Amino acid sequence: MDWSIEQPVADGWYSASAGGNDEQPGTTGVALRQLLIAVGEPLVDVLAAPGGFDVAVHDVVILDPEEAPGTGAGDLVLVIGTRGRSAVPLVRRVARSGAAAVAVKVDADQDARALREAAIGGGIALLGVRPDVRWEQLESFARSAVENARLTGEADVGEALGDLFSLAQTVAALTEGIVSIEDTANRVLAYSRSDDEVDELRRLSILGRRGPESYLAMLREWGIYQRLRGGEEVVRIEPRPDLGIRRRMAVGIHAGAQPLGTIWVQEGARGLSEHSDRSLIGAARVAALQLIRQRSESTMAPRFRENLLTGLLESRIDGNSAAANIGADPRKSAVVVVLTLRPREHTGVSNRSEIELERAEMTSLISVHAASYRRSALVTTIGSRVYVLLPDLPDRHAESAVSGLAQEIVTAARSQLRSGVQAGIGSVVATLDDVPVSRIEADRILDALGHDHTAEVATIDDVRSRVLLSEVLTMLRDNERVRDPRLATLRAHDADNGTEFARSLLCYLEFFGDVRGASLSLHVHPNTLRHRVRRAAEISGIDLDDAAERLSVQLQLALFRQTESRPRG
Repeated sequence: MDWSIEQPVADGWYSASAGGNDEQPGTTGVALRQLLIAVGEPLVDVLAAPGGFDVAVHDVVILDPEEAPGTGAGDLVLVIGTRGRSAVPLVRRVARSGAAAVAVKVDADQDARALREAAIGGGIALLGVRPDVRWEQLESFARSAVENARLTGEADVGEALGDLFSLAQTVAALTEGIVSIEDTANRVLAYSRSDDEVDELRRLSILGRRGPESYLAMLREWGIYQRLRGGEEVVRIEPRPDLGIRRRMAVGIHAGAQPLGTIWVQEGARGLSEHSDRSLIGAARVAALQLIRQRSESTMAPRFRENLLTGLLESRIDGNSAAANIGADPRKSAVVVVLTLRPREHTGVSNRSEIELERAEMTSLISVHAASYRRSALVTTIGSRVYVLLPDLPDRHAESAVSGLAQEIVTAARSQLRSGVQAGIGSVVATLDDVPVSRIEADRILDALGHDHTAEVATIDDVRSRVLLSEVLTMLRDNERVRDPRLATLRAHDADNGTEFARSLLCYLEFFGDVRGASLSLHVHPNTLRHRVRRAAEISGIDLDDAAERLSVQLQLALFRQTESRPRG
């Protein structure tokens, strides 16, 4: 062990603070959620949180496994000197001592499962520390979070107005109106860009960062604010031509019964879209999360819930541990929808910033629609794909409702984004613990749509045969030993002599031996195709009279075609 601690404390425990872990009454701890936000995702993965993320951490201590543990409630225990499955007994002992969380280095999925079972059984949060992380680095970040708990709770964590401006622009596109977002003091927090004509009220509100008092007084007199504070009702305000004010609609932003602000939409020259009400409700729910984050979380916090969803999708955290923090019932059914930008039709390298902007706009659009369908919906991005978790599904008609939502999203994207969107819908699963199954299926469906640029939304029933073919081709790609070297010889002959025997043979097999149909597809004479198929068999030595060999040849040639058609770079 290459890390020495300066002050040893009795019973084999080393306190990361000079005062040890003797907790004084009234000492401020830090919620596990805030500690994880401070530490950051590159260092640890949440593997279990059976007590939720509001448990308080009061101290950080280091455990040497060769000594007897002795710790108090509220400790974050860093287990050094052992890792993986061998740390299971220590996790159980630490849990019995009342610690809040335990951190262990994890090397393999099997180790993570064994540790997770021990932590859940003991009711203690489990953090998986990545193998290359240095313990002193993790301890330093965790210690800083604990020591600054009071400051973290009271500080101005900064305004994520960029998110609100993006949301305002998305709502403007969905409603075809002109949008502004205000807080409960009627201060303008964000607004959409517009080439349309704005009325006098919007102009004065944007310039003054607050609505004119005379108009605010009229809204109060008409009972508009009372209705907006009452719930998710979309309120319509008739135009006042005498005051230069156009028609408007608005919805209150709430956290439970607490009002947080208002989203206003001024009617533009084309009028408001027919789905404006639903878009506003979804936008209000997304805005509520963003406003809450501004009030109570650090600048890293918006990623916390997304990281939880990522952990759930990748089987790194169980459903029960994630459920409380995402506001879902772990025992109810759920489904995963995955979406991505459809490949561009033009060739050439696209501007990277333009692609990133499109992805950001796509994610914002997806978030609004998902929140309008399910308050507890979660959205996260992994690579170039956006994943939507829809928990707490109704027992009946869930599949058709989710399909309708996905179609609604891609339809909106078609008109709002410069590229289209494709969506794969996983099967509805019984509990949150089964979410990774739905995610894997959704990914496979989207993979199957990869070569069909006209397809937009699909379930497993729509593309089952393509998914099966994709799985087989993936197996062939990853297992070179099962491929037939004779086909490599055939392809080498084509490359050296400029022939197309392999391509012609694949077309012949895909047309089930229909020479006329295959020759029309290749734009060659039937006799030319017959010659090519015969020569392909002679060069490679394959037996086309053997049904199993025909199937094997067709699959492997299809793999070659798939590999060659992938974009480079």
